[in-house]
Amino acid sequence: MKLNLTTLLWVAVCWLAGTVAAAAQSPAPPDSIRLDSYPYMDPDNPRPYIIKDIVVHGTQNVDPELIVSLSQMHRGDTVTLPGEYLIDATRRLWSLQQYSDVKTLVQTDADSAYIHVYLTQQPLVSRWEFDGVRKGESSALLEKLDIKRGLPLTDFRVKTFTNLIKEYFYGKSFLNVDVKLQTRTDTTMRNSIIATFVIDKKEKVKIGKVDFAGNDHFKARRLRRTLKKTNQKSINIFKSSKFNEKEYETDQANVIDFYNSKGYRNAMIVSDSIYPINDRRIGIKMNVEEGDVFYYRNVDWMGNSVYSTEQLNSLLGIEKGQTYDRKTLDKQLGIRTGLDPFATSVNTLYQDNGYLMSSIEPQEIVVGRDSIDLQIKIQEGKPFSINQVYISGNNRVFDRAIRREIDAVPGELYNQQLLISTMQRLGQMNHFTQESTTPRVIPAMGSNDLVDLSYQLEEQPSDQVEVSGGWGSGMFVGSVRVTFTNFNLADALKLKAWRPYPHGENQQLSISGQSNGQYYKALSMSFTDPWFGGKKPNSFSIGLYYSDQTDAYYIWQTSNRHFRTMGASVGLGQRLQWPDRMFQIYNELMYQSYNLQDWSGFLGFSNGTANIVALTTQLSRNTVSNVYFPDGGSTLSLGVSLTPPYSLFDGKDYSPTSSLTSQERNRWIEYHKWTLSGDWYFPLTNNRKLVLRAHTEMGLVGSYNKDKISPFEGYQVGGDGMAGYNLYGVDVVGLRGYENGSLTNSDVGQSRAYNKYIAELRYLAFQQGSTMIYGLAFAEAGNAFASVREFDPFLLKRSVGVGVRLLLPMVGLVGIDYGYGFDRDIYGNKGGGNTHFIIGQNF
Repeated sequence: MKLNLTTLLWVAVCWLAGTVAAAAQSPAPPDSIRLDSYPYMDPDNPRPYIIKDIVVHGTQNVDPELIVSLSQMHRGDTVTLPGEYLIDATRRLWSLQQYSDVKTLVQTDADSAYIHVYLTQQPLVSRWEFDGVRKGESSALLEKLDIKRGLPLTDFRVKTFTNLIKEYFYGKSFLNVDVKLQTRTDTTMRNSIIATFVIDKKEKVKIGKVDFAGNDHFKARRLRRTLKKTNQKSINIFKSSKFNEKEYETDQANVIDFYNSKGYRNAMIVSDSIYPINDRRIGIKMNVEEGDVFYYRNVDWMGNSVYSTEQLNSLLGIEKGQTYDRKTLDKQLGIRTGLDPFATSVNTLYQDNGYLMSSIEPQEIVVGRDSIDLQIKIQEGKPFSINQVYISGNNRVFDRAIRREIDAVPGELYNQQLLISTMQRLGQMNHFTQESTTPRVIPAMGSNDLVDLSYQLEEQPSDQVEVSGGWGSGMFVGSVRVTFTNFNLADALKLKAWRPYPHGENQQLSISGQSNGQYYKALSMSFTDPWFGGKKPNSFSIGLYYSDQTDAYYIWQTSNRHFRTMGASVGLGQRLQWPDRMFQIYNELMYQSYNLQDWSGFLGFSNGTANIVALTTQLSRNTVSNVYFPDGGSTLSLGVSLTPPYSLFDGKDYSPTSSLTSQERNRWIEYHKWTLSGDWYFPLTNNRKLVLRAHTEMGLVGSYNKDKISPFEGYQVGGDGMAGYNLYGVDVVGLRGYENGSLTNSDVGQSRAYNKYIAELRYLAFQQGSTMIYGLAFAEAGNAFASVREFDPFLLKRSVGVGVRLLLPMVGLVGIDYGYGFDRDIYGNKGGGNTHFIIGQNF
């Protein structure tokens, strides 16, 4: 077919300003497509043409017919030229974000049109790099920017990435960061470049000063205390003075919350400014308008039918004439975020009794100049019951082992407290990630008063195989410990179940062995079934242990002296319903036998056999869900161990002048032993990575008869809390910053009382699955006393230090601490600096 070139049509040479990663944010092509010329067409008299052919030039690795399809032009179409047809097609090709130039040429022959599309491919980025930052920062930036290879480089993309990089470093106080882009040709790939962001972080900029204006009733120092993250530079090393815009906005709200809690209902920050002090410091000034103090007048409830106005008023606790306090009001109503889920409020009153859809909306009506009437509207809805409870994601833990820990069961009214307690119990099992223990509450199909609970669990490793060595009591000891935390005793005799061991019932089996060779060796085994019998949460525990310590330090020596221990224990535990579901009681009957041959150190008892039969009762409460890094909750424990008071009924004279031999005096040991311990965890940040731990503990060992004092069961205080091996007959108590046992204030190597206090700041630096790393800084104080009468809770040996913990699957918790003791030990030596190694133990 003969073609005569009669018309040359150039349509729109447009440059795309940039693109974004998401199509929804893609920039549009230019607002208009400029028509350069129609030399043989009258733009005022368009006429129809039939498109005979469409030819695409400049495509690389793309089918030209795909380009034709995307342009939405079709051969055989009858179109009007000049017109919008070609303009719209060109815009569609621009929107692909793949081309730096799109040109359209039209050839006409009579009533036929031949369209040629010329494309210039955008250079693609084969690799993104960062210069001027650390490797870890590069990885973080790649994740934040979500950069992918093969993207075209556009001005819009460069601008977007540059802003995100600056935002990242602004959050780290590099407010003067400079970002530039450099590109170079990638010679290994066609039409590709390597893009490098050159980053100059410059110096960190911190807050040098925070001032307030208009604060007539509160000093600036008091207002600065309401700021959680926006802190001016001070000597307090625990307060960061970094500036973060989002945290600054939150802290401005904290200032207003403070004023509201003091009755200043209309307080506001009318203006604020951030100004440079120097290259490394900025100043902040907030202008406050305080307003007047408001007082409550009347409280009216609307919509309440389940609970009387008197009940709700009693729970709200607001009296006429009381100073307005919005923070406390929201707390008592239970409508403020971040509240303690166990705290009593109007909201929990409804939520814990099935009213899942209940809502509370307080309205404040200003009366006069300084009075507030409260109208609290309640939409109670109807009570919901639980229809079904679904469990998924548990591959190694049996359904029945999980369901028995779930307090909210089908048929019961929806109860928020039961859901929270279930989350804690599932967390304490330590088989599932903490995030996955939160159930989904789903409306039941075909019902308007039933809900389903769905637990989509994610399992994590919790078994431990520990092979370690430790130094204690002047020797090196090798240890092997295997702990199965999900054992199933019922399948123990089935060979097929040992893959790698019978599992599913959440029972715990631990076997350990330790040895130094001839000098020391020990074996122990323990087993715990948390649901003995499978019907009630009554635990059953059994333990067996044996140790042998001699005077043969080397393998070629023959021992002449020894200290041997054998023991067994059996215990039963029970969960209590009162005072609340978090309490439990545990009772244990224990028998121990100590056999000594020429072994000194136990109140003159060096030859013979001593026996102990003791009953231990422990009352405890635990609201901690994360075993290894608690970020909230508390643990409390009160225990007592009692032996029979043999000296009160055996008719023997135990006075120092009696003729009883050492063996006769110590054949049956008697004592009463009291222990108290508590831990409280306070999250200091919203992400719960920074946590303050407060700990206290004490122990006392008393006697029924002043002339029959137990040579065993005392305390050795000081050091890392591990003797390097299991030393029976004495409790080893750690106090970092001092040598092992150096605070044991007794001539016989055992103290009869001790106390200890810890304040520990922890920061979770890394967590992935069941692996975590956290650092800590601690202040610690405690002491040991030769007798109960000498016990003084305020006579303390002090220390401070830092440490790190590493939790590894199948290994457990390991760590190292460096502590500095300020006071002198029983030998007159100052504690000084001491390094402590931690294996599988929390202080």
